Amino acid sequence: MGGKTLAADIKRTSVLRRLPPGGTLHCREAPGTEGSVCAFELAPDASPIVVEAVSGRAMTLVPRDVFLATPGHRESTRWVVGGIPKRGLIPRKNYWVLSESGVVGDLVAGTPLTKSHLGRVKYLGAVCRDNDQILNIRQFAVRTVRGLDHGAAVYLFVGTSAEVGKSTAGIAVLRALLDNGHSVVALKATGTSGLSEIVKYQDFGAAQVFDCVDFGLPTTYPSNRAGIGRAFDHALDTCLSIAADAVLIECGGDMLGANVPVFLKRLKHRRPRAKVILAAADALGALSGTHLLRKMKLPVSMITGPCTDTPTLSKRTQKLCGIPALNMLRN
Repeated sequence: MGGKTLAADIKRTSVLRRLPPGGTLHCREAPGTEGSVCAFELAPDASPIVVEAVSGRAMTLVPRDVFLATPGHRESTRWVVGGIPKRGLIPRKNYWVLSESGVVGDLVAGTPLTKSHLGRVKYLGAVCRDNDQILNIRQFAVRTVRGLDHGAAVYLFVGTSAEVGKSTAGIAVLRALLDNGHSVVALKATGTSGLSEIVKYQDFGAAQVFDCVDFGLPTTYPSNRAGIGRAFDHALDTCLSIAADAVLIECGGDMLGANVPVFLKRLKHRRPRAKVILAAADALGALSGTHLLRKMKLPVSMITGPCTDTPTLSKRTQKLCGIPALNMLRN
């Protein structure tokens, strides 16, 4: 077998958290495809960047650091947009770290808000063990028994954009359910993987928490990707097969990207009466969001987010939408 043997203590980003530790890893030149475990080197002339380690801690990569991550796509409305070329990543070519969790690809565009993970890296090659089979996070996805559904109530959290309070609302509902003696499972259904979001739900008492990495994907981008429905069915099968009283589902980003419409269609088939909590930045966003969800036949039960930050905004939101509006950060 050819290829370079990698250091046993090589840095690993959190998108690879399901990769079992131990064993000898080798790097060989091959195209880098979505989900493949790949080795990268931070450019010698780059500034240090901060990513998320498999432990969940912030990990600094310094120039010439070799680390493990995976090719993937990202279409953030707030941070960066990028993805994988049609033929995959090419060894010895330069790419960009697109997310803290370790998604790497071509950079299409960033914004002034781009975080400290953005850095230029050289793709060294795909990673395999002694059998020469390239490792991919799909190999370590959760295995689920199909058809088993314990009938848990579903609470769905969607937003008009990123950073509008979906996680805050999710934690508030989680705490209320736990205070009433219920067991709860949580799912970050769409968007970009991130261990920090998972452990937050765990810290507040969720029995089990999942995101797209658990089902073999580094992100749920790009939009309209083939086969995404199967991944969403896998996620729903897993969460609904667990003997819990409630399942909290958070959709990352807004309701139009990251294949959220596909997920909502899949969810509606399984739970047509899911409780829907909409987080919106302002009253007009709340109004358009409620209309969109009604068209999907998923009526909103409650509105939250910055559109409820002041009594004036909260009253305006409630009057426009005809739905209870509650600031879950204060209440």
